[in-house]
Amino acid sequence: MKALRKLLDNIKPHVSKGGRFEMFHSTYDAFETLLFVPDKTNKNGVHVRDAIDMKRTMIVVVLALVPALLFGIWNTGYQHFLAQGMEAGFWDMVLHGALRVVPIIVVSYGTGLGIEFIFAQIRGHEVNEGFLVSGMLIPLILPVDIPLWMVVVATAFAVVIGKEIFGGSGMNIWNPALLARAFLFFAYPAQMSGDIVWISGFSGMEGVDAATGATALGAAVAGNSDKFSIMESFLGVIPGSIGETSTLAILLGALVLIYTGIGSWKVMTSVFAGGLLMGLVFNWLGAESSNGLMHISALQHLTLGGFAFGAVFMATDPVSASRTEAGKWIYGFLIGVFAVLIRVFNPAYPEGMMLAILLMNTFAPLIDHFVVEANIKRRLKRAVVKA
Repeated sequence: MKALRKLLDNIKPHVSKGGRFEMFHSTYDAFETLLFVPDKTNKNGVHVRDAIDMKRTMIVVVLALVPALLFGIWNTGYQHFLAQGMEAGFWDMVLHGALRVVPIIVVSYGTGLGIEFIFAQIRGHEVNEGFLVSGMLIPLILPVDIPLWMVVVATAFAVVIGKEIFGGSGMNIWNPALLARAFLFFAYPAQMSGDIVWISGFSGMEGVDAATGATALGAAVAGNSDKFSIMESFLGVIPGSIGETSTLAILLGALVLIYTGIGSWKVMTSVFAGGLLMGLVFNWLGAESSNGLMHISALQHLTLGGFAFGAVFMATDPVSASRTEAGKWIYGFLIGVFAVLIRVFNPAYPEGMMLAILLMNTFAPLIDHFVVEANIKRRLKRAVVKA
């Protein structure tokens, strides 16, 4: 590390103000602050500093995503060989999954960071750290057979339209990764839905029943709500987006976020509570209904599609979520309610988590406004006015 520190110190004068390569200061600063904790201090006021800055925070979130990523890589290979009716060893599945998943991650980071660096250089600002997380989230919420050029287009849309036009990280209204998925879903629905996009190479397999690739939610819409058990959906050995299938792996990441204080346990808990309650309501109302999604048990609703992944990694985004303590409970609960509501009442789009989170991202400031106003009124009533 000393050698690396010395190398950076030797380069620094050349990229600092007045240096030959001053124009690349933002790029240099991005790499320096990623490798080492910044030594900058504020000149005015009282500030408490520790080693956890924005980059370190984002890296912790990426580490929390690792269990879902690793399982997604294995499951990609598992679903591929299962669809073909072939037996394969553990490492064969991992190798196949890595060859399909890693390129999507590389393209996501390459596109997003490239745009971030360009905007930082043009503005003369520091490179925003937010895409360290978004660059991993985007691949994990996509089907494995997504064409790489679509990943480029969606990532560019998310960074430019979702972040930069609002001022960069910390200023965005909606979760950028979900914007990328929403863009792809509405612009290229054939590549984001159906039964052939969830298994790698599925469209090129001969003699394979299309129903093999159906997700649990897709099967429920078709009237086969018992295709996968609760345990299968909890473990994640089912078709779906790369990182969203295993609730177990996602909960491991949730523990990391809660332990480090980076993710709000209030938002996570309230999302699951809202989804469970809405699921119970539909189980009660839909006993005689022909809608297969009403017959899915309330508990299983929490393990299917992107529900758990959205609750842990998307709804807890500190920028686009509610920030007041009471607001977090309201915000998360409504996400859970709307996610199941959209699933059941819109059979053409059984995955409702994306729209539910984006909807509540929009109303998060309003929720906080009413919470703050309620607190002000409550305190005014307690105040004793002296004559």
